[in-house]
Amino acid sequence: MTTILLVDDSTSIRNMLKACLQPLGYNILEASVGRAGIEQVRQEKIDLIISDQNMPGLDGLGMVKQIREGHHNAKVPIMVLTTETSDEMKAKFRAVGANGWMSKPFSPERLEAALKKF
Repeated sequence: MTTILLVDDSTSIRNMLKACLQPLGYNILEASVGRAGIEQVRQEKIDLIISDQNMPGLDGLGMVKQIREGHHNAKVPIMVLTTETSDEMKAKFRAVGANGWMSKPFSPERLEAALKKF
């Protein structure tokens, strides 16, 4: 079973993502902040990470950078799901190793289509 880690400080966003993903057969893990996401990456086998950018403490950009610097799941695909839309922010995420981008709000159909790319 494919395991997806959701990293977002918004409980409602994590719940919406779970409601979309669990019926598709995905196993879901959750973290509410970037540091907790890194801990999950160190402890679990993860097939995909979906992360927000704007979180307290370690933001999404910092989390992606740290994951890519050699953690156990350093090569896991990472999709950013955020309200950020600037080309500059997208370029920063690509530079540290993010694999995809989706803007909030999202629809279940858009989410499912994006996941098929991974």
